[in-house]
Amino acid sequence: MLTGLNHLTLAVSDLNRSLAFYRDVLQLRVEATWDNGAYLSLPGLWLCLSLDSKRSAQACGDYTHYAFSLSAADFPVLVQRLKAADVQQWRDNRSEGASFYFLDPDGHQLEVHVGDLASRLAACRQKPYAGMRFYDAP
Repeated sequence: MLTGLNHLTLAVSDLNRSLAFYRDVLQLRVEATWDNGAYLSLPGLWLCLSLDSKRSAQACGDYTHYAFSLSAADFPVLVQRLKAADVQQWRDNRSEGASFYFLDPDGHQLEVHVGDLASRLAACRQKPYAGMRFYDAP
C-alpha cells in the first residue's frame, strides 16, 4: 500500500541556476549535490534536481503544476521575493486561499499556496465545482 509521495524529480537544463533558485529564492535546504544533480528538502518533501540536456525552458501549457505550502504571514514576503527575482507568473489565482503561480528557471509550473486539502474541501462544500461529489461526511 502506498504511504505517500516519496520524492519529486525535476529535469533541469542548468543545474547551478536551478540550485540557486530553489536554495536562495524558495529557501529549500540543500542536502547533497553532485555533477549532474542535487537533493533538496522541505519538511515532508524530497526534491531532486537532475541535469537533463533534453529539458527545454518552455512551460508545458496545461494545468500540471507543483504547489508548495506556506503560512499566510509568509505569503506576501515570498511573493515579493519571487517578483524581485523576476519570475514569470503563469496563472492568476481562481480558488480559495492565497496563491501565486510562477515558473522556475526551466519552465516548471509552480505555485505557493496558503491552505490545505481540508480548507479547500470546506470552501468547495460552500461553493462546489460543477458535478462535484464528496466521499466522506462533512
